[in-house]
Amino acid sequence: MNSISVLLVDDHTVVRSGLKALLGTQADIAVVGEAASGEEALEAAQEHMPAVVLMDLAMGAGMDGIEAIKQLRQRNPKQAVIVFTTYDSDADIVRAVDAGAMGYLLKDAAPEEIFAAVRGAVQGKSVMSAPVASRLFQQLRNPDEILTPREAELLSLLTEGLSNRDLGKRLFISEATVKTHLAHIYAKLGVETRAAAIATAIRREGMR
Repeated sequence: MNSISVLLVDDHTVVRSGLKALLGTQADIAVVGEAASGEEALEAAQEHMPAVVLMDLAMGAGMDGIEAIKQLRQRNPKQAVIVFTTYDSDADIVRAVDAGAMGYLLKDAAPEEIFAAVRGAVQGKSVMSAPVASRLFQQLRNPDEILTPREAELLSLLTEGLSNRDLGKRLFISEATVKTHLAHIYAKLGVETRAAAIATAIRREGMR
C-alpha cells in the first residue's frame, strides 16, 4: 500500500513538528517535506511532489497562504491543498476555496478529522472542520434559502466529503438522482464544483 505523501506549510516550527508527529502515527500517511512560507512551499512542492499540502493562511512577511494555494494549483492541478489554520471567518474560508483549496481545517480539529481530510483529499473529496460545517448547516436551514429541502440537505452532507455513491446511500436515493440534485444545486448557486457550492453558501450567509 502506497503512503499518501504530505507537505506541511506553517511558519511555526512547533506546529509543523506536532503535526508531523501526529501524521506519523498513520501507516498510510507520510510527511515528505516542510516549509515555513509560501515561497518555500512552492519550492518544496516542486521538489517532493506531495499528493497533499497542509497549508496555513498567515505566515508573516512574503507570500500568504491564499496566493501560495493559487500558484500550487496552477502548477499542479492534481495536487490537493488543505487549509490548516486558526482563522475561521467566512471571508477566509471563501478566499481559500476560491483559490483552489480542497478542504478547510481549524487547528483545533480532532486527529481523526485531519486524517480523514488527508485521505479524502486524494480522492477528490472536500472536507471542512466541524464548526465550519455546522455553521453552513444552520444557514441552509434558513426558510428563504433558494434550495429545496432535499438540495439543502445534500449540500450540507457535501461538507462531510461523501462521494456520490455514499450520498445516495445516506439519502436512500440512486447515484443518478444525486447527480441530478447536484446539477440543480450548482445551477442555482452559479458554480461548477462542490467546493465552490459550499463556499458560495457561506459567502451568502456572510452577506445577510
